[in-house]
Amino acid sequence: MKSTSRDKTKLLDELEHHYLTHKEAIRVRLSEFQSVPPSEYFYELTYCLLTPQSSAAHAEQAVAQLRAAGFRSHPIDIEPILRRKEHYIRFHRTKTRHLLHMKEQFSIIAQKLSEPASAFDLRQWLVMHIIGLGYKEATHFLRNIGKNDGLAILDRHILRMLELLGVVDSIPNSISKKQYLEIEQRFKIFSNNVGIGLDELDLVFWSKSTGEIRK
Repeated sequence: MKSTSRDKTKLLDELEHHYLTHKEAIRVRLSEFQSVPPSEYFYELTYCLLTPQSSAAHAEQAVAQLRAAGFRSHPIDIEPILRRKEHYIRFHRTKTRHLLHMKEQFSIIAQKLSEPASAFDLRQWLVMHIIGLGYKEATHFLRNIGKNDGLAILDRHILRMLELLGVVDSIPNSISKKQYLEIEQRFKIFSNNVGIGLDELDLVFWSKSTGEIRK
């Protein structure tokens, strides 16, 4: 059922109130992303490779277990960690392969991340070179290390909000590169119109939907 003009106005008022109420916490969270050191990039990327089709909480718990086991430095069997019931990661076999490939390539990835580049170009490079990393996950990773200037994480919470606000007509079942960039551009225009920065608005949508300001 499509939102009416009254529904959209009410939701926009709620979002603006939510932003004003949580603005300081949102800005603190964004400053934390900006402060993430390069030594943490490996596990931030690990996290973003685990999140598709799995909960953020489970991905965080799995990353903590991988860190404790020394995944970055040692040749460990990571699949049993991903399939543990307490933080089960869906498609754990496929994601195991993705993580191992990323680990093999990480010196190249780290070098690329240290070079001057626009967020747009850096995202494109990551998507092309890291197996299992789509536009959403690459943007998520760049946001989590403070390098996502002008990019949007189009997860289901964001897309649902954009649909309710009439920014997009509907949520596609799968998003091509062309669709992702088109929706992202609409999100940017909406962000400019309401006077809330894209990074802040991303966390406004997420926290309004989930009740949490998390990564």
